Amino acid sequence: MQRYTWVSGVTRTSTFLTVSLALVPATAHAYVGPGAGLTAIGTMIALVAALVLAVVGFVWYPIKRMVRARKAKTDIQAPRETES
Repeated sequence: MQRYTWVSGVTRTSTFLTVSLALVPATAHAYVGPGAGLTAIGTMIALVAALVLAVVGFVWYPIKRMVRARKAKTDIQAPRETES
């Protein structure tokens, strides 16, 4: 049985308040020019592309090596007959 202490309650409450305040939109009286906007959009696209390529690289490369190893193993076990 887990004991409920006031420290874990404070931690949960402070975490909830922090996340709630971070998600509440505030009015910003500022101008973002087209250069800064396009830079921000380009940066986000590059970040997403880098993350996707990293995941693909970490997943696809081991699968590719496994397929090649399996193919090499079957080629060694069952050599192809040569025509005479």
